[in-house]
Amino acid sequence: MAKEKLKIIFLGTPEFGATILEGLIKNNYKPVLVITVPDKPIGRKQILTPPAVKTVAKKHKIPVLQPTKVLSIKYQVINLKPDLVICAAYGKIIPKEILEIPKYGCLNVHPSLLPKYRGASPIQTAILNGDEKTGLTIILMDEKMDHGPILKSEVKSLKSKVTYEELLKGLASLSIDLLIEVIPKWVKGKIEPKAQNEEKATYTKIIKKEDGKINWSRPAEEIERQIRAFYPWPGSFTFWQKNDKTFRVKILEADVLKNKIPSKLCFKCGKDYLMIKKLQPEGKKPMTTEDFLRGYHEFNSLL
Repeated sequence: MAKEKLKIIFLGTPEFGATILEGLIKNNYKPVLVITVPDKPIGRKQILTPPAVKTVAKKHKIPVLQPTKVLSIKYQVINLKPDLVICAAYGKIIPKEILEIPKYGCLNVHPSLLPKYRGASPIQTAILNGDEKTGLTIILMDEKMDHGPILKSEVKSLKSKVTYEELLKGLASLSIDLLIEVIPKWVKGKIEPKAQNEEKATYTKIIKKEDGKINWSRPAEEIERQIRAFYPWPGSFTFWQKNDKTFRVKILEADVLKNKIPSKLCFKCGKDYLMIKKLQPEGKKPMTTEDFLRGYHEFNSLL
């Protein structure tokens, strides 16, 4: 079947999914429908904001559905008679009744080497754990979370200083190449699905805003990894005291050192030291350590 005639429905929500959707369109796999989550209020002003996937779909004039419950659009999906559903970071479990509709099933792009790191935060967890490699897996979806048989996986080495934001972009770009390879082979019956090894399955948690608070009793290496894993969201934060007031400050970049250097922002954490290189006081722009100490030299301590 020629790829321009393959009727595809795409499900996704954040930037990871948006990048993959854009890549599919550029490679002549333009979906006939995009399904994403409802718009949500964002930021302090709670401005109603569309998901990144919706923005891409609208730009390319693709119809968009934003159901609260996926099953509510079952008959709309049936009427489209899709050949294939592709899912990338949609954020919701897709019910069996939907999975059974497309001729060639539903493919899911997951940013880890399944069965390791199933769930909501595989990229952050790989960085937090100090893994030397991660990767991508395309599976044939079933009704369980990240559980279906594997069609293709690809390993990606982790750079020592990579942030979540950087790794997300790299894996999204790699996902496009992987999908373009897998789709034609899959619909032609040239890929044999391989069951995941359930004994090796691990699960990641949903990251919450409060997870970003730094625990200074942890080793410097773990804190530094947290700063990278949670950049830019939820961010890693602490509090500093000035006289009798306490202020929130985000830690944006840090280094692990074996020896202390003469700076108020070099802290012993475990057996090593954590040197803060870039930070952002509450209500201010990001700044270097030097700029912070010039402007806030009277601060008492970080908490």
